[in-house]
Amino acid sequence: MTEIVFPMAQDAEGGYVAQAIGESIVTQADDMPTLRNTVRDAVRCHFPDEAHRPGLIRLHFVRDEVIAA
Repeated sequence: MTEIVFPMAQDAEGGYVAQAIGESIVTQADDMPTLRNTVRDAVRCHFPDEAHRPGLIRLHFVRDEVIAA
């Protein structure tokens, strides 16, 4: 695996939450710089062997917007 993708969104209780696609990795943080660090740390913990760790982490911001019809 060369890349792992984390859709991320604002949490209803504040801050941000990110959950990996295809792996059981979920993390959250109060701000974007901290989220980047926690995602990186979570990937390193999930893939302790550097040879099997994804080389790229993609954060994909997801925003739902509801409008009246």
